[in-house]
Amino acid sequence: MVHVKKLKALTPEFLESIGFYWHTDSDATPYIADEAVAVTEDEAEAYYEAVNTLYAMYVEAGEYVVQNDLFHEIGIPFNLVDAVKKSWENDVHWHIYGRFDLAGGIDGRPVKLLEFNADTPTALFETAIVQWALLKANDLDEAGQFNNVYEAIRDNFRRLIVLDGEIEEFEHHYSGWKILFSSVRGHIEDENTTKLLRKMADDAGFHTEFAYVDEVEFSDEEGIFYDGTQYEYWFKLIPWEVIAVEESDLARILTKIMQNQKAIILNPAYTLMFQSKAMMKILWDLFPGHPLLLHTSFEPLGIKQVQKPFFGREGGSVKILDENGAVLAAAEDLYGDQPAVFQEFAELPRDPEGRSYQAGVFFAYEGCGLGYRRGGEILDNMSKFVSHFISTE
Repeated sequence: MVHVKKLKALTPEFLESIGFYWHTDSDATPYIADEAVAVTEDEAEAYYEAVNTLYAMYVEAGEYVVQNDLFHEIGIPFNLVDAVKKSWENDVHWHIYGRFDLAGGIDGRPVKLLEFNADTPTALFETAIVQWALLKANDLDEAGQFNNVYEAIRDNFRRLIVLDGEIEEFEHHYSGWKILFSSVRGHIEDENTTKLLRKMADDAGFHTEFAYVDEVEFSDEEGIFYDGTQYEYWFKLIPWEVIAVEESDLARILTKIMQNQKAIILNPAYTLMFQSKAMMKILWDLFPGHPLLLHTSFEPLGIKQVQKPFFGREGGSVKILDENGAVLAAAEDLYGDQPAVFQEFAELPRDPEGRSYQAGVFFAYEGCGLGYRRGGEILDNMSKFVSHFISTE
């Protein structure tokens, strides 16, 4: 059973004062739960170790895909294959952050990988800022969390320059390179999350600017510009698969910019491999029976299983099937035109009211922060964000 502590909720006015405007769901209920999950030190350490291990496995799987030209098998659009290859070949294309979604980890249940949101994961603002503020507002030890997301991502920006070197050497190697941060106009969640990342990069020591995507100028031969200034790095909070399908000209130009070494795109194009749910089938092939993995295949498994589209988000088109393939539960069919994987079903921990809890652990060079999503059998865009605290009892 999940153990939760009831807390005084953060008001919408307070949340908006810190830039968090997506605090109320479409059914007028609060998105941020007025509770926190109790996690032991050992459970927090297990989450940390799990995502560090999983990331290393993803890197090995990525190399396997590249070496064996398996891009089509995992759903990489043809117009981004060169960008994926180019970014994979050179460490300067540094992965800033991602979020692992995990089953278990509490209530005595083993940690199991559900998927890796490696490119544009949501819940960054919630994990890094909101849950810290919730504990503080309730006179709890705000440092009593597995949560150093802000500092970890700040330091990972420095690794754009020092790579695997010491981050303390940043100032000795930094030569004034600039990062332009962009989101799509009219999406406040994306915009303010992007601006939070910009603040992290500012704190890391970079020169930064923000511009909406429609304000940015792109040139195959010259690079990326905004307001007459050229930028060596461009962070875009737009999924790579969306760029491939809806902005094919931009996909081509960004590939050329990378080939001409005129700019580095964040997160790198190779994170599209990690984002694909098909990579969990590759992981199972490479590490069959690994305790952190669930059996995943391109074909039905003949057991209770979950069907997931390769690039679905927020539970869209997810189905829970029985051993015969009959549908037990289904989410809104938003990605029905995509190929899918079949993953062994993992029961999520539940609270006394029967609600499910899924852990999300951010990774930025190492595991750096925990938060939970609470919902029903399938977690969708109506699920709630739930904070956590380290329990000493």
